[in-house]
Amino acid sequence: MLRHYYVSDDLDELEIVEKELEAEGFTEPQIHVLSLDDCHVEQHHLHEVESLLKQDVIRGGEIGAGVGVIVAMLALGLPYMMGWTDGAAGWLPFIFLSMLSFGFCIWEGGFIGFQKPNVHFVRFQELLIKGNHILFVDVDPVQEHNFGMIMKSHPDVEPICCGSGAPHWVVSCQDAYNRVVNGAP
Repeated sequence: MLRHYYVSDDLDELEIVEKELEAEGFTEPQIHVLSLDDCHVEQHHLHEVESLLKQDVIRGGEIGAGVGVIVAMLALGLPYMMGWTDGAAGWLPFIFLSMLSFGFCIWEGGFIGFQKPNVHFVRFQELLIKGNHILFVDVDPVQEHNFGMIMKSHPDVEPICCGSGAPHWVVSCQDAYNRVVNGAP
């Protein structure tokens, strides 16, 4: 999927665009609005970016996991080389220490990431601070033509860039989840 990014300062216009996209078969997981004004985005019933995803928690946790693997290997390798595992306690305390170290590194990485904006959205910070809103849409190749036609009819919503979007299987899973949740009594 290709992700198209657009900028606008008018939430009413973005609401119209979103309704037109949904009428054309675009689903909720494909359409998002990034804004610093979450209250008004919610009032316009737009699909906002989750607050947790606005931060770099996921990437920070992934980096923490990488560091955690190294620390856990050291927590197991060093006692083995020093002969400390030959004692009465054996491997158990060192295995526990390595698991604890690994978990701590993931937590710490996520905590550090929570304090930073998402690396994918940093480039839009100036636009957001000026009061603009970023619409981004993940578009399948078969949807490109219809998407282009809809966006041409909204000249106030300006394109700013394109990039790689969510994989198709992720969007499909989110669609299936939404169908189950919305279909449940």
